[in-house]
Amino acid sequence: MPDYSLSTKVTRPYGETVEAVRSALAEQGFGVLTEIDLQATLAAKLGVDVPAQVILGACRPPLAYQALQADPSIAVMLPCNVVVRALDETTSVVEAFNPDLMSALSDTPELRLVAQDAKDRLLAVLAAVTEEKR
Repeated sequence: MPDYSLSTKVTRPYGETVEAVRSALAEQGFGVLTEIDLQATLAAKLGVDVPAQVILGACRPPLAYQALQADPSIAVMLPCNVVVRALDETTSVVEAFNPDLMSALSDTPELRLVAQDAKDRLLAVLAAVTEEKR
């Protein structure tokens, strides 16, 4: 089974990394449909303190539509989740759901093509935020 996430470590503070990820997602045609502030949510619901981290529910509508046409049940795996997490004051991790898992769960050739396109775009996002100079 393939790794469930694609990731990179970024030498940039958390807030700057979140903005860089948003920009890189937009450049790849993704919009952010949902945003979950895990730090705030877990503090409010459980009274626990975790590092700053956010889940961005990213969607590229043409890819979502193609995936749904190939296999309507794939909707349970949409949108593509991208997580930004602070490691310390100057370092963050960016992780994205690995679309290869869609292919691993369905043998539909059309879905494999959609998954590869999504993976290529998410890898471009990770490369952009890693290579971008502060």
